[in-house]
Amino acid sequence: MAMRTVLVSMLMVFFLNPMHAQMFIHTSDLFPQKTDIQGSGELTISQDPAVDTLMSRYILGNKLLNGGMEGFRIQIFRSSTRNAREESNKIKAEFLVDFPEIPSYAEYQNPGYFLIRAGDFRTNLEGAKTLAMVRKKYPYAYMVRCVINFPDLNKK
Repeated sequence: MAMRTVLVSMLMVFFLNPMHAQMFIHTSDLFPQKTDIQGSGELTISQDPAVDTLMSRYILGNKLLNGGMEGFRIQIFRSSTRNAREESNKIKAEFLVDFPEIPSYAEYQNPGYFLIRAGDFRTNLEGAKTLAMVRKKYPYAYMVRCVINFPDLNKK
């Protein structure tokens, strides 16, 4: 019973917090009603109020990903040995020489794993060609789901 009271209290604090109220997005805020541009039309939006709630959840969820999006990277190294940090730095330097066009990232994962991951792929299929190329040099490389940087969609 006490756990239920604590949970209800936490939810009330979360939803009554003024900062949380600022995060709620209304569709009418995204599309202004009146413009002073000559010849422009009028936009009327008729929708279920739940759409605003879903849009706010989507925006809040993306903010929680720290400026990134869900996607895939190629993991080429993972170790927790005593000299894993030095090994990971060496592997990353080798990877940069072998594949200078593919961004690589050194990461740390609890409890004591050093990782080297490469690329920013929105889908598993998008990274399959690069994975095949990387596996020629790093045969144990594989795709992992993680938060990636936003890919540049303007490159050819």
